[in-house]
Amino acid sequence: MNILFVLIPLGVMLLGVAVAAFIWAVGNGQYDDLDSPAWRILLDDERKPPEQADPSPEASDHPPKDGGSTQ
Repeated sequence: MNILFVLIPLGVMLLGVAVAAFIWAVGNGQYDDLDSPAWRILLDDERKPPEQADPSPEASDHPPKDGGSTQ
């Protein structure tokens, strides 16, 4: 029976935190647009992929790695 004196105030505090988090989310616009994110996956991507760089060692600005041997 004594545990109710702990659990009831704890439950009320948890409810208060949940309500405060919900009010904060509504105030910051988290629920303003619920439809666009679901439709965005169906839209085509208009951007072109980046150009591929030439993987040859001559195209690189860095010296080639030869295993650490020095002469």
